[in-house]
Amino acid sequence: MLDLLQYEFMQRALVAGILVGILCPAIGIFLIMKRQSLIGDGLGHIAFAGVSAGWLLDVYPVLSATVVTVLSALGIEELRARRPAFADMILAIFFYTGIAVAIIFSSMMRSNNVNLISYLFGSIVTVTTSDVATITGLTLVVLGVLSYIFKELVYITFDEESAKVSGIPVRKINTILAVLTALTVSVSMRIVGILLVSALMVIPVAASLQISRSFRSTLINAIIISETAVISGLLVSFTANLATGGTIVIAAVAIFIILFAVKQISSVRNVNTASHKC
Repeated sequence: MLDLLQYEFMQRALVAGILVGILCPAIGIFLIMKRQSLIGDGLGHIAFAGVSAGWLLDVYPVLSATVVTVLSALGIEELRARRPAFADMILAIFFYTGIAVAIIFSSMMRSNNVNLISYLFGSIVTVTTSDVATITGLTLVVLGVLSYIFKELVYITFDEESAKVSGIPVRKINTILAVLTALTVSVSMRIVGILLVSALMVIPVAASLQISRSFRSTLINAIIISETAVISGLLVSFTANLATGGTIVIAAVAIFIILFAVKQISSVRNVNTASHKC
């Protein structure tokens, strides 16, 4: 581990990865509890359009992706609030439009750009100092806003109707969550890749649910699991010359499988113990 840190690009990747490892489950836990776990995947498609537009227009891709994704998140949340019965259809239209625009922009490039592929699948080699600065700034913003609205957001997550009656601005909080999700996608895509951002939001939380008994413990354990997956994935991707995003997600999946198996075994033992007592 210490030998790897002699490389500057590995230092940058590790800092960015640690930040992403905190951010993704912090947002993902609310998406899962609100049954919106696929929104991260959809916003990833839209972010791809923003990245493609950035390369085409010679604009910093993370900036262009952030602008496009945030605007799309605002549009999605506005339409969902106005037409809740068609929420799934609205999401699908936005997501398919995003990937279609991305394909068109990609085809307009004069040559295939390897850097564009790195945004899709993640790459530790291509993380720059500017990327680290951008990721750090956006992470601080997202976590700062999230901590400010944390109590209200938890309330809305578990009982939205009661929150409305209590006077909490539910629509405003939901809009903020959508924007924070969009920023998280933009922050994470350099490490995990656009196509796998949603996985890092969902899988650590799903793994944490196997061993946690409260919302707070679920969040803490999810962050620990996420960090474990990110760091181990970075190390494996470097030593084995594999795609960063894929190794991180596979590490998270492995942890989920282990914890799920442990929970099932524990449940069987508890049942057997109870039957013997009877």
